[in-house]
Amino acid sequence: MVQRRHSFLWSLLVGCGLALTAPAQADDVENKIKAAFAPLVSRYDVPGLVVGVTQNGVHHFYAVGLASRADHRPVTPNTLFELGSMSKIFNVTLAALAVERGKMRLSDTVAHHLCDDHCRIGHDLTLLDLATHHSGGLPLQVPDTITDVRGLTEWLTVWHPPQPGARSYSNISIGLLGYISARSLGMTYTTAVQTILFPAFGLRHSWIEVPASEMKNYAYGYDKKTDAPERVHPGVLAAEAYGVKSTPSDMLRMLDIELGLGHPPDDLRRAVKMTQQGRYKTEFFTQDMIWEHYPWPTPLQPMLLGNGYDFIMKPHPVTAVEPHQPDDQDVIFNKTGSTDGFGGYVAMIPSQKIGVVMLANRNTPNEARVEATYRLLNALMAPTKAE
Repeated sequence: MVQRRHSFLWSLLVGCGLALTAPAQADDVENKIKAAFAPLVSRYDVPGLVVGVTQNGVHHFYAVGLASRADHRPVTPNTLFELGSMSKIFNVTLAALAVERGKMRLSDTVAHHLCDDHCRIGHDLTLLDLATHHSGGLPLQVPDTITDVRGLTEWLTVWHPPQPGARSYSNISIGLLGYISARSLGMTYTTAVQTILFPAFGLRHSWIEVPASEMKNYAYGYDKKTDAPERVHPGVLAAEAYGVKSTPSDMLRMLDIELGLGHPPDDLRRAVKMTQQGRYKTEFFTQDMIWEHYPWPTPLQPMLLGNGYDFIMKPHPVTAVEPHQPDDQDVIFNKTGSTDGFGGYVAMIPSQKIGVVMLANRNTPNEARVEATYRLLNALMAPTKAE
């Protein structure tokens, strides 16, 4: 495969000053990113990859390969990638924002919002249950026979949790949370995210519905089996569960807010903190509102197992975390995301004010993304000889 390589190193305005990086340090960060991710690109024949790093608000980017093989268009920090399930981070943040604005409560039942309490859904599933995959066995995807939320609501009224109290990863649960959150704000999910949430984060090039003027920046994904170019398909709750398209630049802006940097609106700052609170303990990690966190430092193996498909695709027992506060110890938050043609990963360590996002137009194994990012974080935080 012939590849054209483009490397980018940008800096970000932090507060009222310009955060700058010395050329030697910039080269060092880029070399560390390349060393961590080059094996993934080579092994899985990734057409295009961009890795972004934020350290104390200073942004670094490494980009390699193509956004479109047909016209040899290179990837850049401004290329639009499909986020897949990393979109769920925005979903729960919108929910927390609706809570902050007094439009709903996490303790509300799903039935209260979908059928005005005239039905029962699950064992009285709550909005917090939706935000934490605490559904007792909801399937991953909306059944093929269902074409709208009304049909899904009818299906849910006769559905019974096969494993009550278990965590089960589901696009249905998080999709319904986004649908309900947007309704509580008096608008559709797409409108709420694009007109309220993205501007609050300061995101300029993130979309659910990509406008015509931005299509030139939208990468093609490449199927891992056929290598055919493709993009995500519409479906019931697709926008809510995995529908965001964003750039590496915007994702680092989002990460800065998640890390406690910048000056977001007060209600967004509180909403972000709400999503980072531990709610349930699983075998490998603590489940927050979509975010999953591990103690830091942590061995690699628990992160590989916690992000592995064997764990994701099966219900697992959990124990409640009381009180709902972040752990006293340092932690690393993470979330994977995929569509048929794209694969990404985001991780951050708030105590170190460091975050990494990788976006690629190939759906590579979760474990490969986690391992590369883990190596990179350890390399970036390793003491220098001068220290």
